[in-house]
Amino acid sequence: MTQLFRLFSRLPLALLHALGAVLGWVVYAASPTYRRRFQANVAQASIPWHEARPAIAAAGRMTAELPWLWVGQRGKPLGPALQWDGGELIEQALAHKRGLVLLTPHLGCFEICAQAIAERFTTPEAPITVLYRPARQAALREVMAGSRERPGLATAPASLAGVRQMIRALRRGEVIGLLPDQVPPDGLGVWAPFFGRPAYTMTLAARLVQQTGAALLLIWGERRPGGEGFIVHVLPAPDIPADAPAEAAATAVNAAMESLIRRAPGQYLWGYHRYKQPRGLDIGAAPDNPA
Repeated sequence: MTQLFRLFSRLPLALLHALGAVLGWVVYAASPTYRRRFQANVAQASIPWHEARPAIAAAGRMTAELPWLWVGQRGKPLGPALQWDGGELIEQALAHKRGLVLLTPHLGCFEICAQAIAERFTTPEAPITVLYRPARQAALREVMAGSRERPGLATAPASLAGVRQMIRALRRGEVIGLLPDQVPPDGLGVWAPFFGRPAYTMTLAARLVQQTGAALLLIWGERRPGGEGFIVHVLPAPDIPADAPAEAAATAVNAAMESLIRRAPGQYLWGYHRYKQPRGLDIGAAPDNPA
C-alpha cells in the first residue's frame, strides 16, 4: 500500500482528479446500496439533483487526491495550490489565546484544512490536533499514521484518551479540528435533526467549547476545478451558550454543517451513512420527529 501511494503521489493533481472522477462514477454505478443512499440523502436535504450530481465524481476525487496530499506534499509548501478565504478569522481567534475549535463536515477536501492550518498558523510546539479514526485495513493505517503526522499537525484517536488530548490542547490555547457529522462512537451522542431527519450526533464538539471556553469557527476546503488546488474557507460559527443542553447544542452544530453543505452540495459526501443506527449501543431508536 505504501509503495502504491508513493507511485500515485508523483502524478499531477489534475490527473489524479480526472482518474478520481471516473472512480466515483464506477463506484456509483456498481453499488446499488451506495447509489440508493446517495439519492435518498440528497432528497432528504431537498437539494436539486443537478446541484448534487457532481458529488458523484467528487467522492472519487477525494480518494484519488490522498496520495498527493499525504505523500506528495510531505515537507513541501502548498504554495499556489492553496488559497485562503477568511483566514483573518483564525488570526483573530488565536490572538485571544483561549483555544480554537474548527468544525468541518465531509465536504470538499477536508484533509487540506489541517495541512493548511499547520502551514500557516501552528508550530510543532503548538500544533493543530485533529480527531481521527484509524482505518480498518492495517496497510492503510500505516500510510495514514506516517502521512498525517507532520510539523504543526498532531492527531488524536477517537477515544477517551483522544478527547483528553484535545482538552489539554485547548487549555494551552491551541487549535483542534473535528468532523462533527461523523456518527459518534461509544454512545457519545444525542439524536438531533440533520436536514430534517433525526441523526445520531456527536456531543463532543459543543462540549469542548462549553468546557474550555474556546473559540469556534467553521472551515471547509473547496476543491477547485481542473486540479488547480484548493480554497480553504473560514466562516463564523453559531454561538453555543455554556449552559445549552446537549440536544440544543448538537442541533446548532448540525444546522451550521447544513449551511456549509448548501454552499457546495456538489462536493459533499452524500453517500456517507449519516443516519445509521450505531450497533451495540443502548441509545434507543431515532425519534419519529426531531426536536
